[in-house]
Amino acid sequence: MALIKSISGIRGTIGGTPGKGLTPVDIVKYTTAYAAWVKNQNKGKKVIVGRDGRISGELVRNLVTATLQSCGMDVTDLGLSTTPTVEMAVKMEEAAGGIILTASHNPKEWNALKLLNNEGEFLSGEDGQWILDHADKTELVYEDINKIGKLQHDDSYIQKHIDAILAHPLVDAKAIKEKNFTIIVDPVNSTGALAVPQVLKALGVENIIVINEEVTGKFAHNPEPLPENLRELCGQVSKKNAHLGIAVDPDVDRLCFVCEDGSLFGEEYTLVAIADYVLSHKKGNTVSNLSSTRALRDVTEKHGGEYFPSAVGEVNVVKKMKEVNAVIGGEGNGGIIVPELHYGRDALIGIGLFLTHLAKSGKTAKALRGTYPDYFISKNKIELNEGVNVKKIFEQIKKKYKKQPINTEDGLRIDFDTDWVHLRTSNTEPIIRIYAESTSETTSDNIAKRIMSDIREMMFANAE
Repeated sequence: MALIKSISGIRGTIGGTPGKGLTPVDIVKYTTAYAAWVKNQNKGKKVIVGRDGRISGELVRNLVTATLQSCGMDVTDLGLSTTPTVEMAVKMEEAAGGIILTASHNPKEWNALKLLNNEGEFLSGEDGQWILDHADKTELVYEDINKIGKLQHDDSYIQKHIDAILAHPLVDAKAIKEKNFTIIVDPVNSTGALAVPQVLKALGVENIIVINEEVTGKFAHNPEPLPENLRELCGQVSKKNAHLGIAVDPDVDRLCFVCEDGSLFGEEYTLVAIADYVLSHKKGNTVSNLSSTRALRDVTEKHGGEYFPSAVGEVNVVKKMKEVNAVIGGEGNGGIIVPELHYGRDALIGIGLFLTHLAKSGKTAKALRGTYPDYFISKNKIELNEGVNVKKIFEQIKKKYKKQPINTEDGLRIDFDTDWVHLRTSNTEPIIRIYAESTSETTSDNIAKRIMSDIREMMFANAE
């Protein structure tokens, strides 16, 4: 069993003993602390709640909504929904906050409480820490019968979300409809099965085939939209002669595409392609995290904008986007953030923008992918020996590569002309993650291996 408490929320495997798994006791404890934070903000007492299609979703929802009511919060329950839909509902309802019940791409035994502020955005580090401290140090106290909150259900927000997408000036449903696309969707047995076909129909797509469409939470494959998990979708796109395949994760904030020949467009290139389209109509800056492909920088500079890297994590990308007034941003894991809609990763607006781009380009998905520079990312990790001083190792690596441009905003990133390597420690495991990118797959692997060899040598030398 596992329970991970972080500033971005509480996630864990269902069951076990309190403090060691995501049990009813833990759900009540941290929901209560969140309610105390909401009260402390003086932004009202309405909280929006929505969930993905996980097996434990209804159980967790019942505990969360009842606890919020017991704390005097008025709750609007969206039921089965998506992360970006809940984020938008917080703003539309002028609520004081929101809780999304999803463990994102984690397997079916996991669930989580993802916490939002009154802007429909993930909490800052400071606010998240306040909730963690409050949960551990403060006695749980609840309202009497005269002050308990109200509960209402509202299943209209996926449609409201879609209406906002259709109203976006760069989404052209007419152009999409004229192409008569055949699209296969893999929503991996979660709420994407509700939202993605609905948005496609609204965009004028009539030929939609959905696989793994029953919302059971019993994921047909590992739910993270990575190449090894999308073999069925790739095969179906090729077999059915479809124009495109679409895959989302269980809470519909990550998005990737499959080309007409069954090859992957590449999750790193979801943001690249959409940014290319947005920047061709709206000049400005872009942001992605330090572990994302350089291709976004290339596309941004091609359009006369400036690219800015951020620390890993959606809250950090959003912060940087606001600082530099970025017109588009996100993460290389298929996360698209479109500020006009809301500051959160949103696969549904991503679908609208990508299909418009594809329709207007006159190209196939494969040909469109061919217009972007080819970069290859090698993703690795190295286990740390007990007691190892990571800070010291990073300082030694900085010294070894001192002639290269170095960024220490989030771990350590070293640039080598168009190649780069990014090292960062995990918040949940005793490991260092190593991401390297190059125009050659062999080179990216070799860069990662070289840095991993450096780390091992330094660990050994420091242990002597």
